[in-house]
Amino acid sequence: MLDPIVNRFIEDAGNLTQSLGFGRVPGQIFVYLYFSPDPRNLADMQENLGISKGSASTVVRQLEQWGAVKKVWVKGDRKDYYQASDWFGRFLKQAITDTVGKKMSALTLLLEEIEEQLAVIEDGDPYGQFVRERISRLHGFQKRARELWENSLLQMLLK
Repeated sequence: MLDPIVNRFIEDAGNLTQSLGFGRVPGQIFVYLYFSPDPRNLADMQENLGISKGSASTVVRQLEQWGAVKKVWVKGDRKDYYQASDWFGRFLKQAITDTVGKKMSALTLLLEEIEEQLAVIEDGDPYGQFVRERISRLHGFQKRARELWENSLLQMLLK
């Protein structure tokens, strides 16, 4: 049984990561491990968080890639155990970079594909002109978003 205070953190972390588009489980697992004085294995996570073993395994691998958790050795046990990192900046930067970078790249590809399709529409077509103007606005937004993302102040904050 988890402490009610830790349960509250786990629930809120799940809500936060879900609202950021990462899903509930990454926040729940990270906070569970963060407030665990001893390393925990997948079965512990599954039992205490009420998640499937597959979900726990997949999310732990993602959290490892982001530097949020690390695998640790526990003497006398062959299972994989994990501990949370307390260096929030590093893993937050990695998670955001991974997610935002992918989304920005996907938007770039989408805009390029749409522009290719618009090339075959006649210039006199009013709807085609409307769509071209909207695409141009999206390009402007994408440029500003990339500039913001590459801002040195934001990059220093995420170090």
